[in-house]
This record gives sequence, structure tokens and C-alpha cells, in this order.
Amino acid sequence: MRIAFVGTGVMGKSMAGHLLKAGHEVVVYTRTKAKAADLLAAGARWADSPAVAATGADAAISMVGYPHDVEEVWQGFLSTACPGCLLVDMTTSSPALARQLASAATARGCRPLDAPVSGGDRGAREATLTIMVGGAEADFAAARPLFEAMGKTISLQGGPGAGQLCKLANQIAIASGMVAMAEALAFARANGLDLEAVLKALSGGGASSWALLNLAPRVLKGDLAPGFYVKHFVKDLRLALDVCREQRLALPGLELAARMYEETLAAGDGDLGTQALVRRYFELA
Repeated sequence: MRIAFVGTGVMGKSMAGHLLKAGHEVVVYTRTKAKAADLLAAGARWADSPAVAATGADAAISMVGYPHDVEEVWQGFLSTACPGCLLVDMTTSSPALARQLASAATARGCRPLDAPVSGGDRGAREATLTIMVGGAEADFAAARPLFEAMGKTISLQGGPGAGQLCKLANQIAIASGMVAMAEALAFARANGLDLEAVLKALSGGGASSWALLNLAPRVLKGDLAPGFYVKHFVKDLRLALDVCREQRLALPGLELAARMYEETLAAGDGDLGTQALVRRYFELA
């Protein structure tokens, strides 16, 4: 297939690379061309805009930062995409926007899917992402080979917007897990325990979690590099809270985590990884 891929950041670069390795013709666009240098060297082609990238494509994929970025990219896609083209947004974005874009895409004869992912930079590199999809079953089936090149756990959650809703549920679970990880380390540190030994014990028992297994080891090394940016996680939690307000749903755990991540962002840590939450509790050595 000829695939347009827009957004080659921390995760998108690896995802586009897997599609290229699977034998697809990949045309890429990103705001900073240097971020696509490795893909271009590996055989991807460059486009000067999302609209140019989507011209003649069998599938056009967006993996960008924020809902307004998705909207901008899809304006380009919809201006040039041929009827029958799969239009796939893999950004974590607004469920309401996903439904709006799906309606606009369907009106043009395109096949829209919202397919946000979970798994961070490691999942993207290792092609083990969890991919949560909203859209028509036939369109999901057509896109599944592309998803299988990038991920391992792939599921259709329902109609347009359902993938985004599932991803927000995922982020709610992660948010509480991040607070738990940070507080467990803070407690152990305050009581003079060996953090390596504590982490080994917790990771092998009932307290084990994705945060403990994947991010706590980075914390102990003083590594706050982003597998997923704080600024993007704050965006996700805001989206989840927006849906909660619409549904008149009170989730105090989410509200606490969101407030703490807002503080982390306000402290200037937006470009660090989500494990930077620990800095609300203690400074790293």
C-alpha cells in the first residue's frame, strides 16, 4: 500500500519505520524535516504537506500532538484523499473531534478510523503497541494489516470516537498508576530503604504495574527522558476530564492525578517523560 504518515516524533518515527519495513511505500511529512531523516534514508519519500502526502495514498495516518494539530492535518488529508482511502488518526485526541472528522471523511467517500495507541516509545520501537480503534468494522479489517505492523494488541471498540474513549480510559488507569509509583518510591526513600531492592520486591508481587516495571527503573537512574511527554499526558487528562464533565461523572483519582501533572507542567517539566511526576515528591540525585 501507499501510505501517507504525518508526525514522526518520539513514537511516530518508529511506527512509520515498521510500515516501511513491512514493504509499504511510505510518504512522510513532519514540521521539522530533520526528524524524518532516518526514515528518508531508509527509503521513505518526503512530502511538503499533509495534502501532498495524502495524494494518491491508500491510507493516510496522523500521529501528532494535539487535537488542533489533528484538525489541521486532516484538512490537508480531506482536500486530496481519493474515495476509499483509509484515514487513520493515531493521536490521542478528542472523541467529539473524532466523530466530526469521521462524518466529514465519510461524506467524501473515505474510510475514517480513530486508532490511538498505548505503549510509549518502547512499544513503538518494538512494534508491541496496544491499538484501540473506533470506526466501521469493514474499515478496521482493511486497516488491520497496517496495525499489525505497528502493534500487538489490536481491538475494535465501537463506532467513531470509541477508540479515543478507550484510550482515555487507558490514560486514567495510567495516571493513578503513576501517582502510586511515585508515592511508593517517595515512601521508601523517606524511610531510608534501598530503592533498587524495594523496586525488585514490588515488581514481583501484587503491586506490580506498567509504571513500576518500565518507568521506575528509569527514575532510579535519574533518567527523565520522554517515552511520552508530560505536556501530552496533561492534554490527555484534560480530554478525559472534559468527557467526565459532559457525563457528570466524578473521578477523584483522575482529578488528583490531573492536578499533580498540571503542577509538573507548570514547573517547567512539560518536555520530560511522565515519570517526572516524582519531582513533585523528591529531587533525583
